[in-house]
Amino acid sequence: MIFNPAEENEYEAACDLFVHRFDRWARENGIDADPFVAEAALEYRHIGTPDGRLGLWDQRHIEEFLLDWVPRSVTVLPDEEPADAPGTLRALLRYLDAVHLADPRGASLSEGLEAVEAAAPRYADAMADRSRWGMAKFWVTTAAEQGVDVHDEQALQDFVARAQREEVTYDPEVLQAVVERQLRSSGPVRSEPQLPIALPGDDVLREQAERSPVLRQLRGLAEWAGREGRALTGSGRLRLSDARELAERLDTGDSPDSVRSSADLPRLNLLVEWAKTARLIRVAKGKLYVVAKAEPVLNDPLGLWRRAFDAFRELRGPVRGARGGRSGNSVLSAYDAYDAYDVYDVILPDVLATLYSLPYPMPWPALRDTVHLAHRSRSLLGAFATFEQADDDLRTVLAVLESLGAIECHWGMADPVFADPATSENDIAGWAGIPTEDDGDPETSPGVLPGMPTGRAGLLGDVLSDDALLDGALLDEEATRRARKLKSELSAGPVELILLTDLGSDSVRRRLLAEGRDAPLIGELAQAPAAGLLGVLADDYDPESARAELAGWIAVHGARPAALEQLVHTVRTMPFRTRAEAMLDVLVSSLDDGERLLRSLRSDPSLAPTALSLLARREILSPEDLTEPESLLMVAESLLQLCEATGADRMREVLHQQGREVEEALRAALASGHPDREGLTILQALAERVSRERKAHVALVRQRGHRENGRRGGKRRR
Repeated sequence: MIFNPAEENEYEAACDLFVHRFDRWARENGIDADPFVAEAALEYRHIGTPDGRLGLWDQRHIEEFLLDWVPRSVTVLPDEEPADAPGTLRALLRYLDAVHLADPRGASLSEGLEAVEAAAPRYADAMADRSRWGMAKFWVTTAAEQGVDVHDEQALQDFVARAQREEVTYDPEVLQAVVERQLRSSGPVRSEPQLPIALPGDDVLREQAERSPVLRQLRGLAEWAGREGRALTGSGRLRLSDARELAERLDTGDSPDSVRSSADLPRLNLLVEWAKTARLIRVAKGKLYVVAKAEPVLNDPLGLWRRAFDAFRELRGPVRGARGGRSGNSVLSAYDAYDAYDVYDVILPDVLATLYSLPYPMPWPALRDTVHLAHRSRSLLGAFATFEQADDDLRTVLAVLESLGAIECHWGMADPVFADPATSENDIAGWAGIPTEDDGDPETSPGVLPGMPTGRAGLLGDVLSDDALLDGALLDEEATRRARKLKSELSAGPVELILLTDLGSDSVRRRLLAEGRDAPLIGELAQAPAAGLLGVLADDYDPESARAELAGWIAVHGARPAALEQLVHTVRTMPFRTRAEAMLDVLVSSLDDGERLLRSLRSDPSLAPTALSLLARREILSPEDLTEPESLLMVAESLLQLCEATGADRMREVLHQQGREVEEALRAALASGHPDREGLTILQALAERVSRERKAHVALVRQRGHRENGRRGGKRRR
């Protein structure tokens, strides 16, 4: 259950429907729940978290919502009692579970309720802590405390004007804390969705990690340092004799014979800093020691590899030095002096996220040019670096990652999706990263090739939304020339191809999940409830991955007929019409005999409307193939889905605009025998309301007409 940030109308309609049904469910079950808090919870997951998944809640989401989002954004006026947000969140988690909308990758219901219980005692203090408030909440509450009717727009505007003239009393220390907190937290950016990936088990990953040259070197360095320690120079460096011995022992590739200081052995220095950062060795009292507590991880190849990978992001300086001491400015540290922007910290994660989940290797020229776009859009080139230096830096980083075993590089022809995007000028501009007239689709990032999985947009997403692009920084002939050159380069012959290894994909995925981003893994849903499985497949999986995931699920759920009956039953019990159709759609699309299953459901008392809708949408059935009862069911299903997708208010507008034809369709729907009695009740209420409004409108027109006729008659008499 997820909506693109640009789908605000769709999100609002779904949110209204969800909250309405949640509120009624709570009242029917004697649960005291606040619909406003439920709406705030959905808003938090929609715009306040990177993944935006409304049905996925784990401990961090629960704590952040109760202890940060609600205190910051939910205003409590002086004469009001704070809402019971913990109680409402408990009810919301139960409702998500009851209507099969809970994402199985989040906490279980019991785990979620335990997390609420753990956070609840801190909720009141968090709400009372004014330093946690947002700016709008601070000023609205201040106005209310000073007697301003905040529901009176003019009164509130007058208060704002007085505040701007510094005629309002407020606590400056609290305001400063609010401002500082707001500056520190710019809010999450919705992450690009990643395609599901398949990974081997830890045993296979452990075997692969054992073959990493870097792991052998890190272990050798830790063993050399030992518990007795190795003496360092007064400046904290390896002694030259030790450095020469160690460079040969570890086979770093340095040339130790002609150097005068261990500082001139860049690759050895990289390993030493890497081991320090990974907490394998430490410096104490002028000596280099192995960390005693590191012994278990040194003996675990996979654990050591993961720790080394995590430490890599902190090695900007040492990695730069590993190129052999090249002088000159570097984009790896372009803005270090101003502490304003660190390309190593920003571009490297995006490069890894771009390589992640690609079903084919990334050509070096394509990766190189997307990084060029990043540098250009942020104006990092000029006084600080050149494109050649950017290429050098990127190649240095990739070389270290290859030595670690995170990526593989080989030569071959680029996949056609890179080499042959299109031939039109508009498509060339899109490949260059220039917004085009076809870029209005909110689901597709500018510059993404046809057929390109959305994971590749990770690097381009922020770049192409930068103001520099809108200012015309890339809208020039040179950009088009680069696009043509890139296409030619990719088509001319073999190029260097780059892809993440299983180890690299595993660690990038772990990092994405730690950042709150979504990173589906084929096989992780094998034990999920049937509803959770189909919901995630419908939201996140491409067709091939969905087939693999579904096959794995069926394999562990007994005999195939029984497993399929579980899946069909969960669609049958889904109360939301559009969700039910999406679940059935992904089910039949992921089965070899899916069409046969879909046809068999044509006569199912509960699923017939959903099955008929899919059969018609897939053009398996035409209107002429439907019986009269089936036609009525189709009309009802269409109206019910329209009502869910647009909301009751928008549906009422449609009914007013369409007139008699829609009234007839409504009558047909209400007489169709559709199994969704609740939905029909909503349609009935809408139809009655529209009928009353139309009659009132007609009566008003007639009344006006009589008055006008009377006035005209009077004038004629005079």
